[in-house]
Amino acid sequence: MKTPPNFCGNLRRREFLTTVGGGFTHMALCGLLAKEGFFNTPSLAASTPPTSALKLPGKAKSVIFLFMYGGPSHIDTFDYKPAMVGMDGKTIQIQTKGRGGSKNEGRIVEPKWKFKQHGQCGKWVSDLFPHLAQCVDDLAFIHSMTADSPIHGSAMLKMNTGSILSGKPSLGSWINYGMGTVNQNLPGYVVMLDKTGGPISGAKNWSSGFMPASYQGTVFRAKGAPILDLSPREGVSSEQQRLLLNSLNELNRSHLATRADNSNLSARIESYELAYRMQASAPEAIDLEKESQQTRELYGLDNPRTEDFGRKCLLARRLVEKGVRFIQLYSGGAHNDDNWDAHGDLVKNHEFHAGNTDKPIAGLLKDLKQRGLLDETLVVWGGEFGRQPTAEYAAGTGRDHNSAGFTMWMAGGGIKGGVSFGATDELGNRAVTDRCEVKELHATILHQLGIDPNHLSFFYGGLDQKLVGVEGADPIRALIA
Repeated sequence: MKTPPNFCGNLRRREFLTTVGGGFTHMALCGLLAKEGFFNTPSLAASTPPTSALKLPGKAKSVIFLFMYGGPSHIDTFDYKPAMVGMDGKTIQIQTKGRGGSKNEGRIVEPKWKFKQHGQCGKWVSDLFPHLAQCVDDLAFIHSMTADSPIHGSAMLKMNTGSILSGKPSLGSWINYGMGTVNQNLPGYVVMLDKTGGPISGAKNWSSGFMPASYQGTVFRAKGAPILDLSPREGVSSEQQRLLLNSLNELNRSHLATRADNSNLSARIESYELAYRMQASAPEAIDLEKESQQTRELYGLDNPRTEDFGRKCLLARRLVEKGVRFIQLYSGGAHNDDNWDAHGDLVKNHEFHAGNTDKPIAGLLKDLKQRGLLDETLVVWGGEFGRQPTAEYAAGTGRDHNSAGFTMWMAGGGIKGGVSFGATDELGNRAVTDRCEVKELHATILHQLGIDPNHLSFFYGGLDQKLVGVEGADPIRALIA
């Protein structure tokens, strides 16, 4: 007799036994954590991660991920390569792999900006980032990052979800699943896109994948209403809206009762309730007019050039204060001219994007620090990959994609400041010392939040799925204070 594909009409037998068996061991913990306010929504308590993944308390409570979409050039920003000076235009034998495929030689494009040493740590930073250069003693640089793909779409998915294939939960979803929310009136996971649009692959980068849809990111606008159509219609009172929502929920729950495991419908019910609560809390959370003129100037809101990204950074700080767990800010839109993808004119591209973001990011770090929030807020900066030391075309200064070695940095949340980890070769072509994979970056982020990256799992497809893969990963110990 063949084993039926489903058990009890909903779950496979293996999933049923895992869920029920694990549920008994989790009930006591859920009760204690709920009593302390650890879980603030029913869905979170109902899908608690394994108890061994929780190592309370963590050093960080929230993450702000500053995503420089398109791939900023590490050798023109934070990865100082004095050996390249004087080599401009020289053709050399070098193995590269990027959008243009694999090559065995290339024409050197030496860094286009001067580097100077900054801070007590003496970190070399290019003139592209004069404001961030003032913060180097709070930053930990990873100079040996690698990615699995030199193509934007798959590399972005890898950085955001831990896999080059779509359909996996994003980093923010894993964090909200592992930690729960501390604010019932705001999403636990917020995404703010570039004013020119979202990145390639769009919502796949902040999807909840095979997790319940309630864990996916919520896209906020930095100006005006944070979410379109959030405000109630004119003439509709709060009481009337509550009655309408109750009726709608009753119909949706009746519909849900006849269908097995429909997380999208469950998430929709929860989203209506959250939207109702957000009508009062979200406008206040993004009301930047309450900030002092000094704070607004710190983020660059007084300059049209930096005003847009500055608003996002200031809003990120306000959301952290409100208990939002994961906030991702994008610099760079869908088109090459709108992001860091410098295939043509490197100087024009990077001066534009660095000039838009340098002061706001430095302002965010300084503001978090002076408010005592940097210790509990982990800030991450970087793109999906870096760029090659050679020109992509026969003429011009543009660089092709480089997934073999690039730079990211972290700050706050229990991370050491003023340190550098790993190294690329003398031309910045590939990581040669302490090569670091994306899963190790993810493991470090989870670890700083008090989560064991090798035990945080979600049962799906017959496996205990993990952000860092079934093989696991260790955090970068050298960066941890």
